[in-house]
Formats: sequence, structure tokens, C-alpha cells
Amino acid sequence: NVLKSLGGIEICRLFTLKFSNCNGKRKVQYESSEPADFKVDEDGMVYAVRSFPLSSEHAKFLIYAQDKETQEKWQVAVKLSLKPTLTEDSVKEPPEVEEIVFPRQFSKHSGHLQRQKRDWVIPPINLPENSRGPFPQELVRIRSDRDKNLSLRYSVTGPGADQPPTGIFIINPISGQLSVTKPLDREQIARFHLRAHAVDINGNQVENPIDIVINVIDMNDNRPEFLHQVWNGTVPEGSKPGTYVMTVTAIDADDPNALNGMLRYRILSQAPSTPSPNMFTINNETGDIITVAAGLDREKVQQYTLIIQATDMEGNPTYGLSNTATAIITVTDVNDNPPEFTAMTFYGEVPENRVDVIVANLTVTDKDQPHTPAWNAVYRISGGDPTGRFAIQTDPNSNDGLVTVVKPIDFETNRMFVLTVAAENQVPLAKGIQHPPQSTATVSVTVIDVNENPYFAPNPKIIRQEEGLHAGTMLTTFTAQDPDRYMQQNIRYTKLSDPANWLKIDPVNGQITTIAVLDRESPNVKNNIYNATFLASDNGIPPMSGTGTLQIYLLDINDNAPQVLPQEAETCETPDPNSINITALDYDIDPNAGPFAFDLPLSPVTIKRNWTITRLNGDFAQLNLKIKFLEAGIYEVPIIITDSGNPPKSNISILRVKVCQCDSNGDCTDVDRIVGAGLGTGAIIAILLCIIILLILVLMFVVWMKRRDKERQAKQLLIDPEDDVRDNILKYDEEGGGEEDQDYDLSQLQQPDTVEPDAIKPVGIRRMDERPIHAEPQYPVRSAAPHPGDIGDFINEGLKAADNDPTAPPYDSLLVFDYEGSGSTAGSLSSLNSSSSGGEQDYDYLNDWGPRFKKLADMYGGGDD
Repeated sequence: NVLKSLGGIEICRLFTLKFSNCNGKRKVQYESSEPADFKVDEDGMVYAVRSFPLSSEHAKFLIYAQDKETQEKWQVAVKLSLKPTLTEDSVKEPPEVEEIVFPRQFSKHSGHLQRQKRDWVIPPINLPENSRGPFPQELVRIRSDRDKNLSLRYSVTGPGADQPPTGIFIINPISGQLSVTKPLDREQIARFHLRAHAVDINGNQVENPIDIVINVIDMNDNRPEFLHQVWNGTVPEGSKPGTYVMTVTAIDADDPNALNGMLRYRILSQAPSTPSPNMFTINNETGDIITVAAGLDREKVQQYTLIIQATDMEGNPTYGLSNTATAIITVTDVNDNPPEFTAMTFYGEVPENRVDVIVANLTVTDKDQPHTPAWNAVYRISGGDPTGRFAIQTDPNSNDGLVTVVKPIDFETNRMFVLTVAAENQVPLAKGIQHPPQSTATVSVTVIDVNENPYFAPNPKIIRQEEGLHAGTMLTTFTAQDPDRYMQQNIRYTKLSDPANWLKIDPVNGQITTIAVLDRESPNVKNNIYNATFLASDNGIPPMSGTGTLQIYLLDINDNAPQVLPQEAETCETPDPNSINITALDYDIDPNAGPFAFDLPLSPVTIKRNWTITRLNGDFAQLNLKIKFLEAGIYEVPIIITDSGNPPKSNISILRVKVCQCDSNGDCTDVDRIVGAGLGTGAIIAILLCIIILLILVLMFVVWMKRRDKERQAKQLLIDPEDDVRDNILKYDEEGGGEEDQDYDLSQLQQPDTVEPDAIKPVGIRRMDERPIHAEPQYPVRSAAPHPGDIGDFINEGLKAADNDPTAPPYDSLLVFDYEGSGSTAGSLSSLNSSSSGGEQDYDYLNDWGPRFKKLADMYGGGDD
């Protein structure tokens, strides 16, 4: 690192000095004889401390090595010389560079293997970063010893050559000179791993590739950078020296294992500088900030700002690079100040019988940080409230103590309270604080007398009384008391609630008197108790009132006769197979109710003649027919029922009995059973309406089915013309000897339905000449032995029937009247209306046969067309 042009030495590293001895455990310390110009580090690196021209006086100096344990000392002389300046002649002749020769490969000669050299291990090439050039800068020459006999080509591969980043290293393919084309940056790539190749002109490999490692030597070209420009930390107030506060960290992109990346920290300034300018220190290697002085007080200084510097080259201020950051240290609060009352005595007043009202407001001061546990006050009552009628809550915003009443206070009992209260923080005081942990004060509370409500005692008041008590009877006296003993007031009474209007109360003395007969069976009596409410009002300012309830427990007397239950029943015309079970309904209670006695009256005499009653137990009896048969109908049967009261009470109750015809199961079968069963007129009308609606729905369904059948029959007539058997020539066989020779089974034509029943035919597919699905009209029937002369009348009658047939097709079709078979008495039809001469027949009469024969009349009728 010697300057060539200026003839002097710059501030940089010169060389590395190494000390070797037999004992490798020696710890040696280096020292320069010229410390103002040259410096030696612990690792033996020699630096030029300043720039100066290299003269004879600076060209020589000594370096001492001293053993730290034995103090044994050695020295070595160093002589510096300048490199010659490059001239034009020296440029023409390239400087000598290191030459790397490929080792030989294995080869066969005369059938024997030649031994070759072991592959070389090429030492790494060290190349400083940020070199100034000139470029390309030659590094090393690669050569093969076979280039004497062969024409070789050299190449280099790997990242930095033919792989990204490409073009940094190039090689002359002929000479094998490896060069670098531009400055390197260790912070981007610290090492390059290349491979050198040697091939012949045909591209055949002649040497094994050799590895070339290029190390980029670090230069101090990066300043330290803090991870954060502003660092925040906290420390409790009152902390002792040596308390850890925070850690600041900086990084350097240079080599961390070299001096360029070794950082050292220091504090440049502290603000404010009280109580000491050096309240903190920093570990120069780790960046840990700790306290070094006592006296941190949040109430005086709440925050410190430190300027921290990080310097590489182990903090060397001369040639190390530096950077700064800010450390803000907040002094956190601890409870070193107790709360203090602002007054020794507080005053308040409260009306009697009031709760949840604020009586007094207690104020305190605390120097600690607001709204923290060290500032929040907690109040308690230490004396003057033995019954716990007061409580103190803390206002979270103002930190005041709010004295409230939690239990009612009676002025007639206590007119004033003197409370002793104490205030302390949520957290105890810090250790070593010379203050009492709490503050005390006195609260004087005055109770104000107010007009209170009169009250009944006891409330409710219960009395027992028999029912049936006559009007005007005095029941009891129901009075109220006034709690205001120190006020002269009068009380008046009024009735507030009397559901049955049975009572009245004297407005002055509170006597309660009946104004109607008390009835236990009244609907206003629940569980034998009648409730009435009364109001007592005083004449205070403002007037107050209170309510009281009088409960009258009514004792039952036998004042209700029993009645038959149920009041309606049904039975059969005969005694068997059923009977009627009855019981009694009595509004009285035991012992004025059951057991009951059941009997039938003597008159009318038909009652005991037709009916008999049998007692099953004290509450139930059974009514049966006494005669073998009683005509169906509604009968009213009087029944005498007597209860068990003293004296007993009896009643004749009417039981309506429906006698009806019954089946074998004993159930009524006649229509009147609906009425007997208790169905009303509305229910019967609803049932009849349902039946009528059901009948209408059935009728509509039948009509719809008939209309659907007609539509289906009409669709059946619209058949495919290919299936129409009319106007088609059908050849059955050659003509034979007449109808007598043709023995056809005419029954198949006469009754086609017998061959294929309608049930198995597909719907909608029928022959046009087949009988319709619907009921056929009544066509005329020939007599068993018709006269030949009446055939015309028979045909005319059939024609009229066909014209009036709604099921007949709307066009000409085969209409079967009768079939002529073998041995027919009608003979041959060819003789009908035909001339013996064989001339043409006159078919004009077809016009008179109706529209169905109009086509035949047009075809065969009169006229030339």
C-alpha cells in the first residue's frame, strides 16, 4: 500500500507482522519505535498513522515484541521502500505475475500407467475491494505444460465469469492471463470460486479443471449504522447505580472479524445534566446503558436524552468511521410520595332514611404520576361508624374520596356522626421512603330530620272470623304509628282496597266494621283469606302516608246445600249393560261437606218406580233403571242429597237423564244421541254443512269424469288415415261360390268386445267401427222370424236411432245392424229394391235418410255427375 505518484505513505495498512516461537502459548504485545508514524495492533497488523513523505528518516523503524507474562522482549527492523513509478517502457513489458501450471493427467504408454503428480491446491488469491485499477488488472497466469506440443485454449467458469454476475473476471484464451475488470465490493460478494479449463483446438479437455478462489479483502468503506435512530428506554426513579436501562445496537457492513467491523460505543452528551452530568454510562462493546449515579427523581427530571456514538476500527477516533443515535430514557414513577389530605376536618349532612347520596367530598394531593397505582388513593373509615352506614368510593378522575350513605339513618336515633378516615395508595410506598404510609382526617356528618311515613304494626294483620257475620259488627282496630317523635302530627285512616265492599274504617281511631255479610265462598276469598288494604296519612309537610293490609281468615259454616254432579247423563232403555255414577258438589269445606247421603223423593211415584239409587261410598252413588224397559227420551230425575254439616243441609237436585237405544256395547245408536251428548245447535249445523259440501264435491267429480270421457271419445275418432279401414281395397281370397261357400265366424264381427275386453285395451286406441265405451242407445231388434217385407222399416228405425245417438261418430262409419250368416231366413240382400232386369237402381231416396247418407246420395243419386 505504498503511494507511487506522491512518493509518500497514506493512512492505511502496510503489512502484517507474525511472531513464531517454539511455545505457541505465548501472549505477545507489539510496540512501534515510532508510535507517531506507525502503529502495530495485537494481531500484528502494521498501520501508517499519518501521511508523510517517505524519506530516509522515515524509511526505517523498529517493532518490539514483548511477552506479557515473562516480559521477555524481541525486536525486528523494518525498512520501507517505494515501488518504482511505471514508465512507457515498463508498460510495454508486462509485469511478472504468478504462473499456475496444470498438473499432468494419467496417460497410458506402452501398456503401462505413468504416475502423475498429485493435484495442486492453489492458494487463494487476495484482492482488495474498491481497487482504483487500472482495469483490467492482471491477477494470475494459468498455463499447461502441454502448450509446448499442442495449441491450447484457456477458459474460466463460475460466478463472476460466465455466471451472474458475469464479466468480472476474464481470461486470455491464448496466454491464460486471468484479470479482473472492475472494482470489487466485499459487502456484496466476499469470495469468488472459479474453475480454470484447458482444451485443445477441437475442444477436447487436456487437463483437469483447477479451482481458483479469490478472496475480496475488506476495506473500511462502511460507517456503522444504528438499527434505530431513536431508542426509548425506562428506568425507575431512585434506582441504584449499576441498574440496567437499555441496549442500543449498531451494525457495520464491513467484515465483523476484522477491525473494519469492530464497533465501540460511547455517550457523547446527556441532557439535562442534573443532578449529575454523568448519570449513565454505556458498555463500549455491547451497547448496554446503565446508571452510574444516584439521584433519579421523576418529580424533578422525567426524561433524559443521550447522544450515543458508534465507531468502527475498535473505536479509533483517528481513522475509525462513526455514526450517532439518540437514546431517550424515561424515568418511571415509584410510590415515593403518600397521599395527603388538604384539610384536617371535612363537613357534610344527609337527610334521614336516604341512601346512595354523597355526604362529603374528601380531597388529597399526591406528587406521584397521576392515574398510576402510586397516585391512586384508597380510602377507608377507621372509626366513628360501628354499624357500617357509610362507605367511601374513589373518584377515578380527581382521586377524591366520596363519602356515601349505604344504610338508612334514623334522625330519632342518631343526629350526628364523626368519622375518622385514612387515605393510602393502591401500592405500598417504596422501601426507604421516610414518610408515613397514610394520611388521616375527620369527617363530621349531620343528620337532617324529615317527615317519615306512618307504618302499620303488624303488617299484615291477621284475624280469624266466621263467615256469615252480619253488617255493623266491629271486627278489630287497625292503627299506624308515626316514627317522627319530635313532630306533633295527626294520623287519619282511609280504605284503599276492599274487593267485596264488606268493610269500613273509622278515620280517627282506625276501628274496622262490617257493612255486609262475610261469605267465605265469595270469589274474592282466596284460600279462606280475604285481603283489605288501608291507608294512614299524617299532616306533616309534606304529608306522608303508609299502607297496611288486614287479612281476615274466614271460618266455614254450613250455609251451602249440596248439588248433584254431573247434571246431565245418558243410559240405555234397559237396566243393562250400564248405569249412571253421580257425586255431589258442595261449596262448603270439611266438615260441612261430605260424606253425602243420596235418596230419591217419594213423589212423583214414577221416580221410585222407574229408578233406584245405590250409595257406593261417602261421595259417590249409582243410579240405575228399576224396570226392565224405559222408552227412549229425556227424563228429569230429582235426587235428595244431604251433607254432613251440623246441622246438616239437604237439597233436591235435578239430574237430566237421556234414555236411548243402545248397541251390544252399551252405546247409544239413535240420532238424538248428538243432542243428548251435549252437542249444541251450532255444532249440529256445522256437521250438516260439512256433509253438504262433501256431497257437492262428489257431484262435481262425477260431472268432470263424464266430460273427460266425452273428450277422450272425441279424440279417439281422430285416427291416423293409415288406420282407416274405409275406402280401401282389401283382398281376402279369390271369389268363390257365393256366401253359402264362405263359412265365416260372424260372431267375431257381431261381438267384437268379447275378443278384446275394454279393460285391457290402451286408452284412446280403438277401432272406428267398434262399439263405443259409453252406454249404447236402444237400437231396434229384429224379431226371431221377421217377414221379408219389414226389413225396410227395420233399417229406417235403425237409421233414426243412429241419428239421435250422441255417441255416434260425426262421419260415415260402419254401423252394425245385424249379421247375415249361413242359413239366414232373410235370404240374399241383393234382391232388396233391385230390378230383375239388372238395370241401374235409383238411389235418390238416400237424400231422405239424413245428413249421414248425404255422401252416398251425392255419389249414387240422380244426375249425370
